[in-house]
Amino acid sequence: MSNFRAGFVAIVGRPNVGKSTLVNALVGSKIVITSHHPNTTRNPIRGIITRDEFQMIVVDTPGMHKPKTALGTRLNQMVNENINSTDAVVLCLPADETIGAGDEYIAAQLNDRTPTFIAVTKVDKLSKSDLAAKLVAVGEFTKKVGLQKAEIIPISAKNLEQTDLILDLISKELPLSPQLYPDEITTDQAQELMFADLIREAAIEELYEELPHSVMVTIEEMGERSGGSIYDVSATLHVERDSQKGIIIGPQGSRLKAIGTLARKSIENLVGTQVFLQIHVKVSKEWQKDPKMLARLGFTDSPSD
Repeated sequence: MSNFRAGFVAIVGRPNVGKSTLVNALVGSKIVITSHHPNTTRNPIRGIITRDEFQMIVVDTPGMHKPKTALGTRLNQMVNENINSTDAVVLCLPADETIGAGDEYIAAQLNDRTPTFIAVTKVDKLSKSDLAAKLVAVGEFTKKVGLQKAEIIPISAKNLEQTDLILDLISKELPLSPQLYPDEITTDQAQELMFADLIREAAIEELYEELPHSVMVTIEEMGERSGGSIYDVSATLHVERDSQKGIIIGPQGSRLKAIGTLARKSIENLVGTQVFLQIHVKVSKEWQKDPKMLARLGFTDSPSD
């Protein structure tokens, strides 16, 4: 019988604790958008890591938080669904932040039967003495929440410190299984969703603190022109209020143009060819609170009647 292992691993934690950066580091390429803004990830995104001995599918999940909208509630549901359906869980605790009630809440959702790893992220931000004190605090936290068996690994995804170690440790907990995906695949995320996320990442980058959570992107049309030298993408950038539309467009359309330029470069890096990108801005009033709109944007199974 083969000793090859394959399985799914959920990466969980509060918003903005380094989950997406960790997934990209483990996979070895950018498959998830990252930002210093909390709740950048809105859909569970699977990264696929294939080695001679194992294949690991890591699931980057939205940050768990106290929801204030229907969108927030749905994001938390997505995290719980992934915790309950994976072979191992990695709980991210940032080294430069105090452990709090949010971390305890997430730990309470973890299943004792599922192997759990504690990734102490962003260790590059601490001195060695401060990191030692942090690891003691994390050890006390695991006892408090009943995760004494959890392996604690300090890592810096940014500097790739101990990322190979955490891969090796997790891989040993995966079930014996044939390979689930071909060698060359690093994500099973649909290209349409990747395009939408790259445009949203560009919008978040350009909008700074103004309205990152009010922005959603849908792809209306996409495809290569005959000859394959140009890739056409038509997208809609949704906001919740008329005033936000003006902020995104900017004076003489300057901000929308900047968003488009940044997004186009990212999409070109992904598809490897020239991209012609059109972005339209649309007001979809209070979309974060509207179950029917959330369904149309892919956040619920079906719209409510």
